[in-house]
Amino acid sequence: MKQSLRLFIVMLMALPALATAKDKLSDLQSEWARCQYRTMEQQKTSCFSTLSTQAHAAVKQADRDPELLIWSGIIDSSWAGAKGGLGALTLVKQAKTSLEKALALDPRALQGSAFTSLGALYYQVPGWPIGFGDNKKAETLLKQALNMNPDGIDANYFYGDYLLKQGDASRARQYLEKAMQAPPRAGREIADTGRRADIQRDLNKIR
Repeated sequence: MKQSLRLFIVMLMALPALATAKDKLSDLQSEWARCQYRTMEQQKTSCFSTLSTQAHAAVKQADRDPELLIWSGIIDSSWAGAKGGLGALTLVKQAKTSLEKALALDPRALQGSAFTSLGALYYQVPGWPIGFGDNKKAETLLKQALNMNPDGIDANYFYGDYLLKQGDASRARQYLEKAMQAPPRAGREIADTGRRADIQRDLNKIR
């Protein structure tokens, strides 16, 4: 009885920290969508720079939270995309480290989002000797993401985008159209609208 009571008290004490981590995650997701889809191109670098600082601070307080690590990686990779050039390589390496840590902690976190984001890095980043890009690794990771979240908008979009960049337009269309039909995500309306615009741009290239 006493042991059960102690366990109950420990669980109660953990609840505020858990709520805080979830709140921070939600804030990062919302701000990322604003930076990515509601910010002018010339202001994106500054927007993502500020958000990256917030993400790293959140991870520092909860360094074994795979969800925060995933979003820290997503934000840094998005910042790299906005920044461009050789100066972005440090950011993509930083993103890669965060995503790999998340996978080591819990590969199923956020329905396998670390696989999606890491796979996207591998096909978007230049290969050796400039960067770590590797199309074979990208495809392996993106397929793992689809296995975990076969109907997800991001899992299908990034695999479709990968196939399109490999010149496989027929298969790319299949995954892009499935991404377009993905169910909406609660609280992620801006991100979903922006992602569908990304999908449509790829479909327009095929047509």
